[in-house]
Amino acid sequence: MILILNHRDCQPCQGGDLLVAMIVMLLPFWSHVTIHVIYVQLTILVLALSHTDNKNIVVFYGSQTGTAEEFSNRLSKDARRYGMKGMAADPEEYDMSELSRLTEIENSLAIFCMATYGEGDPTDNAQEFYEWLQETNNSLDGVNFAVFALGNKTYEHYNATGKFVDKRLAELGASRIFDLGMGDDDGNLEEDFVSWREQFWPAVSEYFGVEATGEDCSIRQYELVVHNDIDVNKVYTGELARLKSFEIQKPPFDSKNPFLAPVATNRKLNKGGTRHLMHLELDISGSKIRYDSGDHVAVYPMNDTSMVNKLGEILGSDLDTVISLNNLDEESNKKHPFPCPTTYRTALTHYLDISNPPRTNVLYEIAQYATDPKDQENLRKMASSSAEGKAMYHSWVQESRRNIVAILEDMPSLQPPIDHLCELLPRLQARYYSIASSAKVHPNSIHICAVVVEYETKTGRTNKGVATNWLKNKVVTDNGNKSSVPMYVRKSQFRLPFKATNPVIMIGPGTGIAPFMGFIQERAWLKQKGKGGGETVLYYGCRHQKEDFLYQEELEEYERSGVLTQLHVAFSRDQEHKVYVQHLLKQNKENLWNLIDSQTAHIYICGDARNMARDVQNTFFEIVEEMGGMTHNQAVDYIKKLMTKGRYSQDVWS
Repeated sequence: MILILNHRDCQPCQGGDLLVAMIVMLLPFWSHVTIHVIYVQLTILVLALSHTDNKNIVVFYGSQTGTAEEFSNRLSKDARRYGMKGMAADPEEYDMSELSRLTEIENSLAIFCMATYGEGDPTDNAQEFYEWLQETNNSLDGVNFAVFALGNKTYEHYNATGKFVDKRLAELGASRIFDLGMGDDDGNLEEDFVSWREQFWPAVSEYFGVEATGEDCSIRQYELVVHNDIDVNKVYTGELARLKSFEIQKPPFDSKNPFLAPVATNRKLNKGGTRHLMHLELDISGSKIRYDSGDHVAVYPMNDTSMVNKLGEILGSDLDTVISLNNLDEESNKKHPFPCPTTYRTALTHYLDISNPPRTNVLYEIAQYATDPKDQENLRKMASSSAEGKAMYHSWVQESRRNIVAILEDMPSLQPPIDHLCELLPRLQARYYSIASSAKVHPNSIHICAVVVEYETKTGRTNKGVATNWLKNKVVTDNGNKSSVPMYVRKSQFRLPFKATNPVIMIGPGTGIAPFMGFIQERAWLKQKGKGGGETVLYYGCRHQKEDFLYQEELEEYERSGVLTQLHVAFSRDQEHKVYVQHLLKQNKENLWNLIDSQTAHIYICGDARNMARDVQNTFFEIVEEMGGMTHNQAVDYIKKLMTKGRYSQDVWS
């Protein structure tokens, strides 16, 4: 623990007229430095925040996939265009109970970009802040705030975290200076954010009495340093935090310190068709990693080598140049956009997202480097909030699925410096998969079931899913060496009932079967130990019985042995009329109602949120309405109560 002193008690800060507001909040916990260094840091912080001509803005982000963090960086960068001092901040790194001390900084504002994850949950990095807000009664009177929420309308608890933060801050007395923004990833999250942002800043200007500086040019956040003579042992080669962490592995393993798990098995699951569905087994022996059925495994993929090389070729850059991008804001706790020093090749392979269509802020920033005035005009138009610009961005970038390589290929006059592009591109994120095994049966391995993503775009290009294509090529041994995957386990609320006698009803078409393989393995293990008893029911769906009936042999064996008491399979395209899992549910309504209402069955749904999960839920509404003799509203309430009790769980994606 470090004792943080009021700055008036700190010798270097004598004579100041401000308290050190947000000291615990705006400084990471430096347990490895001396008090003297802390004094210096406090002095820098106080001086930076005490200029009367600066309006201080802190943008906190709750981010699981990086989007909320990206939006926060954009808002903090915007602040400079209004003569303000802005910084993006991870609430996990600060003591948020000090939030009230923002009032000690003149004209301060806290912005919250809060994503909702899972079943209305906060993101991992916002969990402690969320819990503090739930429990605290601290007055936030005088704290100015605004919230932009990120979510997806196909999910049950749309933007629940952002809504809660907005409501709770106001309840605690904070002043909302602009309306809650609602971003929908099922629609157009980027457009939602840009529209909110364009109304937000005029409101901030009016509230604080400031005006935009008129700076329409790009504002660099990082400066390039080229290392011509550096010890190779000090250069990052793909590690996420600690240098050489892939060479010297030390538990515990988490998002900043993944475990390099050897690939023990990689086999194709489907017997035919054009798609490639795969089953991987990762060896976690000796890692001390523990998991439960229903948890997720996060894997860190690498970008396709040919795409990385193409980008270097287009930009005429030596990808093996060792560089650092250093934050120009010395007070920021984020010193680099990704681990530095490193090479351009490593950054573009391990750290940056080069496969997804870039957001409008990237187009806006790189527009200045187009030598063709028409290209420059189109890029700026697509980055604007005009109806024409939005339509052009939607058509030319999003619908056509143009990534940064495709954009540079189709706009030859556009030649941004590679270092500026690396500053602007978002971080390559971990991919999450429902674990397809039970630790009771497989304590030393984690199984993944996934479909390889590959499709043709409107421009005639072939786009490939970053992680699934990378995993597909992870053969067990590569030139005599074991292939490995950087991974860690993320806990989930998707859990089997505590009592093994409770029936379970599992609905999982396609790769949605993944967590249920773990569930079934665990029920088999419990039965073997004489602890089972509850019915185990599976509704599975695929396209063709002879092509993509995943884990067919295993499932049929579980049915023969009595572990699976009911196995219902819908082959959607093996007959003239398509048959889906919800049709089979409807056919078995009497049995389902008996299991749910009389035997307290637990319902689990895994798969596509936009169509399947919604259709299945509507089917359950109908079954409850018909079999329970209820009105539609009563049936909806009935299912909602099951959700509240943890008896209706979803592990879905869009």
